[in-house]
Amino acid sequence: KLAGCTLFITGASRGIGKAIALKAAKDGANIVIAAKTAEPHPTLPGTIYTAAEEIEAAGGKALPCIVNVREEQQIINAVEKAVKTFGGIDILVNNASAISLTGTLETATKKVNLMMDVNVRGTYLTSKACLPHLRKSKNPHILNLSPPMNLNPVWFKNHCAYTISKYGMSMCVLGMAEEFRGEVAVNALWPKTAIHTAAMDMLGGAGIEKQCRKTDILADAAYCILTKPKTFTGNFIIDEVLLREEGVKDFDVYAIAPGHPLLPDFFLDVEIDTTAMKQERYDKKSSVSQQEGADGAKVKAESAAAGPSGPVAETFRAIQGAMTEEYVRSTQGVFQFELSGEGGGTWYIDLKSKGGSAGFGKPPVAADVVMSMSSADFVKMFTGEGQRPLSRDTG
Repeated sequence: KLAGCTLFITGASRGIGKAIALKAAKDGANIVIAAKTAEPHPTLPGTIYTAAEEIEAAGGKALPCIVNVREEQQIINAVEKAVKTFGGIDILVNNASAISLTGTLETATKKVNLMMDVNVRGTYLTSKACLPHLRKSKNPHILNLSPPMNLNPVWFKNHCAYTISKYGMSMCVLGMAEEFRGEVAVNALWPKTAIHTAAMDMLGGAGIEKQCRKTDILADAAYCILTKPKTFTGNFIIDEVLLREEGVKDFDVYAIAPGHPLLPDFFLDVEIDTTAMKQERYDKKSSVSQQEGADGAKVKAESAAAGPSGPVAETFRAIQGAMTEEYVRSTQGVFQFELSGEGGGTWYIDLKSKGGSAGFGKPPVAADVVMSMSSADFVKMFTGEGQRPLSRDTG
């Protein structure tokens, strides 16, 4: 589908950028490797030239360009070289990114400047340089590797500068998708779980790879997006969600260690599949009787039935009733809710401990996320009557 198309990919010498490049190369695409690593790095694998060799071996054509996205002239020079070599640009992937997971007082000014320059300014200027050429393409796309803009303060408090910089990339998607609607598709892609890259090894330390997926999952999701028509625009896409919609059922193939619990990625509040909860309302009796399994064993919802009553308690009983070992295994998170209004107080959902549990009071283990909201909003969110926090327009 991408045969003959020209992709301009920032940060394509390794990791996610290179994985997307190799996926497109299998179709016979032209890849502009816009990255700054021309000489081997002491600790990071790959250069623009080794990536070019892999891309050509996979069936594509490669144009390695030394580009530090902090330098506007280097971006402009690479874009001009790409157009001269391949006749145009059809797709831009803004993948280059800098990360420092440090608090406000611990983040050196040079690190703040680096993240803002690479993530926000670099994405903006690369898009600006490519757009005149993208507008001439039959099916042009810009794809930013950036998250849905989740304003839960938990995603700001520990690494404010990094969050601002990544959300800056997402704001480019919001603005440019609308500005160039009908001409150029502009979307964001973000992983549901941690992805094993050299950066993840540095951040997570030894053994972190077991909790990660391969870069292939993002490459496959990116391919799905970039082969859609340009009317598919303005979306904030989560890799696993899109691939499930495309019919993918086996996600073990993407795991570094199949069966091992996966680390949820930043900026995503874990959602519980509420399909089972929407089918009927639970009262005290049914919340107990419906939890009896084939062996007659009653699960923890029974104790919840004797607790508080009302819509909030009813919702938590429904959550408990829909809980499965699979949810617990795949989520590995504990959520505490500070609710105001009728049925308010402290409630929790434990999707980390064996079997999982939900109910009134503080969770049995420390919460990973604490959310404050009104009781009414909580009930709407979990019964599907309100907008879910990570809903997205699939175009």
